Amino acid sequence: MTLPGFVKSVTWREWLGLAAGLLAPGSTFLPWTTLTADRPDIEDILAQLPQGDVVRDAWHSSFFAWCPPLPLLLVGLVVVVFGRNRSLRVSGLPHLWLIVAAASLLLMALGWFTLDWEFDADQRGIFQAAGVAIGPGVGRFLGLFAALVSGVAAFLDMLAMRAESRQPRKTRSKSS
Repeated sequence: MTLPGFVKSVTWREWLGLAAGLLAPGSTFLPWTTLTADRPDIEDILAQLPQGDVVRDAWHSSFFAWCPPLPLLLVGLVVVVFGRNRSLRVSGLPHLWLIVAAASLLLMALGWFTLDWEFDADQRGIFQAAGVAIGPGVGRFLGLFAALVSGVAAFLDMLAMRAESRQPRKTRSKSS
């Protein structure tokens, strides 16, 4: 199969899975954890600190920040490359994709709830006394969005695979 033929044979759901898989690790280089303050004097102090102390990307945050995007990238690539193989689709490739997306989403949700654990108890105590809030950054939102998009695309692909498998083989058209 030539490259243009391959590109045309990949469904929109698989392209969406790849796009989500590329967005997820791309988001790891954006802020995932940020420190903010309501008081202007504390905000000025935060502004004077090195950027890495106030804003952290996923690679300098917790396991729940840098790990979930990686399986999304891997499954996005696998689905685009192997998604046209009927035996792999029937064997459960869309189901595997859905499981990976759900697991990544779960890990990101755990990371959201354990956001303040990126700092030790002494630091959290100082932050609380100073009125400094530990919050999510834009990268965390984009990573979560990518996991949701991948999960929805996987679910739709799973439904499409079930519909394909119910059709007689001779009348089956190319899925889109």
